[in-house]
Amino acid sequence: MARALYIHWPFCLAKCPYCDFNSHVRDSVDLDSWQQALLADMRHEARVAGGESLTSIFLGGGTPSLMPPALVKALLEEAQRLWGFAEGVEITLEANPSSVEASKFADLASAGINRVSLGLQALDDETLHFLGRLHNAAEGLAALDVAQKAFARVNFDLIYARPGQRPADWHAELARAISLGTTHLSLYQLTIEPGTRFETMVRQHEFEPLDDEHAADLFELTQALTASAGLPAYEISNHARQGEESRHNLAYWRYQDYCGIGPGAHGRRGGTATVRHRKPENWLSAVARNGHGIAEERPLSAREQASEALLMGLRLAEGVDLAQLAARFGLSPTDLHDGPRSSLYQRQGLVWFEGSRMGLTPAGMPLLDALLGELVPEALVSA
Repeated sequence: MARALYIHWPFCLAKCPYCDFNSHVRDSVDLDSWQQALLADMRHEARVAGGESLTSIFLGGGTPSLMPPALVKALLEEAQRLWGFAEGVEITLEANPSSVEASKFADLASAGINRVSLGLQALDDETLHFLGRLHNAAEGLAALDVAQKAFARVNFDLIYARPGQRPADWHAELARAISLGTTHLSLYQLTIEPGTRFETMVRQHEFEPLDDEHAADLFELTQALTASAGLPAYEISNHARQGEESRHNLAYWRYQDYCGIGPGAHGRRGGTATVRHRKPENWLSAVARNGHGIAEERPLSAREQASEALLMGLRLAEGVDLAQLAARFGLSPTDLHDGPRSSLYQRQGLVWFEGSRMGLTPAGMPLLDALLGELVPEALVSA
């Protein structure tokens, strides 16, 4: 089983109005304390999780590109000492495309980062202002150019299905994004998440989200344009040239083991679910008290694991191998999907079967959330 490591850096310069991630704005950060706490949290995971070599590391947030390169280097060196790195290990860092952070890219590459994911989010200033981003379009494109020179692999994010967005406008923006030459794109539809400033703005009628029908049209356009450019969707929102898929995210979607450290980080290792304390100060106190930041640690039943594996794996274009999952969790393949409903949606062209594999068709992918509720048996979900 592959072993991946997720490191969460929770701090941002500002909270974006659409963001429901565990991110926090602080006037100052005691870097020495954070380094020691992250190292302690990591050492705890290594003691519990065993010694398999790491195939991927992902530094997410928050805004981990705000971390000093020396801190990143210390974390990576300790991870290599504790686990070892598999050949070709993928080490990704999320970054904002500000000129201040881009100035660190060469040093971050020297520290061991070999893949970066840039939060461009849009390619025009008006939209970036609406999304609450601190960079402008020119700054974002300049940062992308620096990143492509510093790192072997570069991804960037865009948010579409924005209020009032027309197909012609999105076609032009996406075509321009593709022309920038990265081998991976993360293309997310704007969703109004509970507890975000956008939710408040929608409730107060400050803007109206794009309706589902028009969002579906933009999703279909996205799939067609990226596929024709050699960047097909391998997951509902992620597109890559063959061989350039995010190995770390594939570990999640293929339900492989991963350790998560830092505030709010989740982990799955050896059939056990871990959740770290979410608030940075609470996490720091827990590490000082216990030697780790875990708030909850509990074993998962075979049925719970199978349910999670299905919920993650059906996001992928490759789908899931029901026979392999059944063997892994000591179940029958017929336990892993609702047969009559699966057959119904297969006849409707929303679900496919190939041997023991099941997945969603291109027509089914826009309905992912609804279909997951129909396909994954209640007996697994409520296990």
